[in-house]
Amino acid sequence: MIRVLLVDDQPLLRSGFRALLDLEDDIEVVAEAGDGMEGLALAKEHLPDVALIDIQMPLVDGIEATRRIAADPALAGVHVVILTNYGLDEHVFKALRAGAAGFLVKDVVPEDFLHAVRVAARGDALLAPSITRMLIKRYLTQPINTGTGTGLEELTNREREAVALVAQGLSNDQIADRMVISPMTAKTHINRAMAKLHARDRAQLVVLAYESGLVAPGGS
Repeated sequence: MIRVLLVDDQPLLRSGFRALLDLEDDIEVVAEAGDGMEGLALAKEHLPDVALIDIQMPLVDGIEATRRIAADPALAGVHVVILTNYGLDEHVFKALRAGAAGFLVKDVVPEDFLHAVRVAARGDALLAPSITRMLIKRYLTQPINTGTGTGLEELTNREREAVALVAQGLSNDQIADRMVISPMTAKTHINRAMAKLHARDRAQLVVLAYESGLVAPGGS
C-alpha cells in the first residue's frame, strides 16, 4: 500500500486529489494538511511514502518544507512531489535543489497523476525525457557553477558517463544500451553516483550534473 500525505492550502484541490487517490486499491491517503508547518508535523507522524506538497502555502512554503524533509534522516523514505500551477518556473528549480523527487502541474490528467504517485513511491524521479529537455533549456539561460566540492572527483569514469546520460533524459534501459552494459549494471552505476554525490534521486542528479559542469547545456 502506497501511503500519501496531501499538503495544500486549497481544500477543494485537496478533496479532488483525495477522491482520485481513494479510488485506487494500492494507494491510501494517510493525512492532509493546509500549510507547510502542519505538513511537516504530519510527515513525521505518519512517515508517508509520498508527500504531495504545494509550493505556495502559509507559515512554511513547499520549498522550505521539502528542504526540511530532505534534511531529516528520519524522513529519508518520504518522497516529495511538488504541486504547482506554474509549470517550469524558478520555484520548481529551487524545489528540485531542495530535494524534491519531481513535480506535477495541478491540471495534470488523472492517469498521469496516479502514475506519478506510483513512480515517486518506488523512489524514482518524475523526470520524463520531455521534462529533462525543459530543464536543459532552462539551464541554457543560466550560468553554470563549475567548481570543486561537488563530489564528482569521487565518481568512476563509468559512473560519470552514466550520470551524463541521466542528465540527457535517458532511461536505465537506454543508458544500458548506450554503455553496452546490462540495465542492472546501469542502475548500479547511477545509484552509486547518487550516494557519492548525496543526491536523493535522479532529479537532483540532473541538477548536479549541470550545475557542476559535468554536462554542458546544449551538449549531447
